[in-house]
This record gives sequence, structure tokens and C-alpha cells, in this order.
Amino acid sequence: MTNESAPVRRAHVTGWGRYVPEQILTNADLEKMVDTNDEWIVTRTGIRERRVAAAHETTASMAAVAGLRAIRTSGLDPDDIDLIVLATLTPDYWMPSTAALVKEAIGNTRAAAMDVSAACSGFVYAFSTAQAYVTAGLARHVLVIGAELLTRFLDYTDRGTCILFGDGAGAVVVSGSDEPGGSLGISLTTEPQGAYMIWLPAGGAKSPPSRETVARGEHYIRMEGRETYRFATRTLASTALESIRRAGLEPGDVSLFIPHQANIRIIEAVAKGLSLPMNRMFVNLDRYGNTSAASVPIALAEAVNEGRVAVGDRICMVAFGAGFTSGAVTIEWTADPARGTAGDAAVRPGDVNVRLPVDWDSVDPIPPALAALMSRPDPLHIPLDDVVPGDPEPASVT
Repeated sequence: MTNESAPVRRAHVTGWGRYVPEQILTNADLEKMVDTNDEWIVTRTGIRERRVAAAHETTASMAAVAGLRAIRTSGLDPDDIDLIVLATLTPDYWMPSTAALVKEAIGNTRAAAMDVSAACSGFVYAFSTAQAYVTAGLARHVLVIGAELLTRFLDYTDRGTCILFGDGAGAVVVSGSDEPGGSLGISLTTEPQGAYMIWLPAGGAKSPPSRETVARGEHYIRMEGRETYRFATRTLASTALESIRRAGLEPGDVSLFIPHQANIRIIEAVAKGLSLPMNRMFVNLDRYGNTSAASVPIALAEAVNEGRVAVGDRICMVAFGAGFTSGAVTIEWTADPARGTAGDAAVRPGDVNVRLPVDWDSVDPIPPALAALMSRPDPLHIPLDDVVPGDPEPASVT
């Protein structure tokens, strides 16, 4: 890691990339698994499908593909990266860090690497860490990744959570420069009173894994949807506003918002709170749903590659998550958007491998409820979402 005599003044996004699994889980698939229906899911959440990682895929493998694509887009080599910061709530292991596995998989030999845990706000928290390192002169190029494999932590008998989440990874390269633009304003908050509104009860030091915790289903994500919804609608707009204010801007100066892809109703509430039309909000949750820390970087990469971002545009990325964290960063875009698709094409998932431990095999990671669907000859394809108020109507009987 470098320690330059003169701190770099600005942190620019110079590369971006994403990866989502091929398998798709549709609302129609979920209707066969749990008491819900497509109309309710779409109306309440905006989600139509979500992606599901294959048995050989892990958080690290998806993160490595997205990260390497971001590096290629930036025009750098893997060893140009000084620091890797990976945001996730679904690490491959409690130790080592998933970032360490990604470092090896992308062929980097010199970067420091660490994980950040802030749930769905994780990518913004990781981005703020990258900015701090870059502006302090401690790193020139930082790889920031958000990656999640949530489908292995879902109870497919709980219609309140299993409809919402999906798998994927997104990444950016944050580089130091004395040129104008880059990151303009960051706001981060945490409200611990909401710590148990979205949580995973067992597996940590407070309640280590045991036969009892498994039998009680305490290794699945639990969520109080109504309270989370209320927090999100209130906090996303206020956090975005604070980031924009710190950037010296007004909401109308922002060309595009990249909100956490949790729920279409929440995104609509944010637009209303900022007095902006919905066409200023980038939405892809209908295809991916809620991918937690991966949500914002996947959406950012897609927005750029789809021509929604031009040089000079001001962009605000904003998220909320478990622990009732929230975070927003406002940036001025300075990279050539045309580089993104070439970066994606340069990295094939099959060319990136995460080294497995010696003489150790895990059990089949695919939840039984998904196993039959994933064994179908045709791949599944669909996105997820986050929180919704109320309960679904019972599925109709035909």
C-alpha cells in the first residue's frame, strides 16, 4: 500500500462491473413453494424475478468476477489495486475474510484486503472507506465490492422473506486524482434501535451453531417488514439529502439516483420526498430484487452501461440496511461510460476461480426447496426485493 507525501484530493470512480448468476427464480416458481402469488409480489414490491447462485458459486467467486470486470474497465491491472474492501453479510466463512479470497482469485499480490459489514448499506460504507484511504494518500486505487449470496439463508416456508432476496455482485474501482469531480459528499448513519428488525439470530458468538439453533430455524434471515419499511421510507430521502447538501448541491442538480433496490414503494417514496420524478430513479429490482450490499453497485454498473450516465453527471447512491444503517454518496461522473461493456466482455466467469480448502468438502449448499427448480434443464431467471408492508393474500386455488 502506498503512502504518498501529498494526499490525493479527490476520489474518482474509474471502473465498474457486475455479475449475476444465470439461474432465475420467478414469482411463478415461488407460487409453487409458498403461499403467495405473482400479483401480490409485484404490487407490493415490484419484484418479478431474482437470481440464484449455482452450487459451485460463492460470494467470493461472484465478487471476483465483478471486481475483475471493474478493474478491466478502469484500464488497470489487478496488481495496481492497493486495497480491496468487500461489503457483504453473507461471507464464505467467518474467517478468513471473503476479500482475502477475492484478492487471490483476481491475481493481486500486493493489496490489503478486508470485509465490511453494514448489511444493505455495506457498499456505501465500503465506498466511504475507499474515499478515506484515497484522499489520505494511503492508496491510489481501491477495489470496492458489494457481493451477496442470500438465497442460502432464506426460509422457503416464510413468505415474508423468501420472495425478496437474490444473489449477485457489483464493484467499482475508486482512484485518486487531482482532477475535479469524483466523490463530492458522503453521509452515513446508524440507528441501533432497529438492530433486531432485520437479523440472523444464530451463528455468531452470542448463539453459536448447534443442533438446537438449526432445529429452531435460527440460521435464516428474519425481518419485521412493517418497521423496516417505515424506517427506509423516512431515512433514504434524508440521508440522500444530507449527502447532496455536503456536496454543495440541491436534489435538482442530481442527474440520477441509484437507490438500494429493496421495494418499488420505497423508491417511489424517496422520489416524492425529494420532489423528483421517478425517471430520476434507476430501478432494476424487477429483475434482481434485493441483493443487499450488491444492490447499489449492480444498479450503478447497469445504469452506466445502459447509457443513463454521461461525463459530468451528478449521481447519488443511497442505501439502508440491517442495524438500521443508511448511507449515501454523491459523485460527479468522470469516466468514459463506453468502457463498461468492454470490461464485462473481457472477463468470463469460468476464467475466475476461488481456491478451495484442501481435503475438505462442504455439503450441498442449495436449499432443498430450490434443488428441484435448479435441476431443471432450462435455467431460471428473475430478480428480488426487500421489505414490504402487510401480508400476502392466500394463493388462489384453481
